[in-house]
Amino acid sequence: MKYRFLALLFFAALFLAVSGCSSTPQVSRVSADTQTDLSGYWNDTDLRIVSESLLDDCLSSPRVAQFQRQKGRLPVIIVGAFRNASDEHIDTSLITKKMETVLLNSGKADFVASSSERGEIRDERTQQQSWASEETAKALANELGADFMLIGSVRTVVDRAGNLSTRTYFVYAELVEIESNRKVWIGENSEIKKIIRRPSARL
Repeated sequence: MKYRFLALLFFAALFLAVSGCSSTPQVSRVSADTQTDLSGYWNDTDLRIVSESLLDDCLSSPRVAQFQRQKGRLPVIIVGAFRNASDEHIDTSLITKKMETVLLNSGKADFVASSSERGEIRDERTQQQSWASEETAKALANELGADFMLIGSVRTVVDRAGNLSTRTYFVYAELVEIESNRKVWIGENSEIKKIIRRPSARL
């Protein structure tokens, strides 16, 4: 009887141990604007903060305002490449797309499709010349030319001592006049600074 009780106790403990080590991930849904920092690396919160602050500075700059006064219209901007010069993997296409979103929704600039998007649109327009009705076919060589291109880069400065490190992100953006190659605005955001404490190695 005693051995049976001990066997039952053993199997009960084994069941609890196995169920506690379940491989099923635990998932919790959170609001999209919730700030999360799990690894200390670049994340969606950093992307939002940097894009919004840089473009707010860009669109309120004196030379952009001067362009609007002289031309009597909003500037037409295209977003070019953002280069990753940091020490970590950063998907810069997300930076580009976020910049496009902020630009378009600001109402302070007109915006045209990027070079990677234009090819597909031009193919469609070319096909319309043969297959769409004369009334609905869109004219060739009637695109809206951009006045400025927005380009930039991401860099990091890392300082480390033992299991403690700091990561500072420097995001640069430049607005370049396409006709003259003149830089009319340069912005820098270095607000993103993180202190990361790694767990000490266990022997």
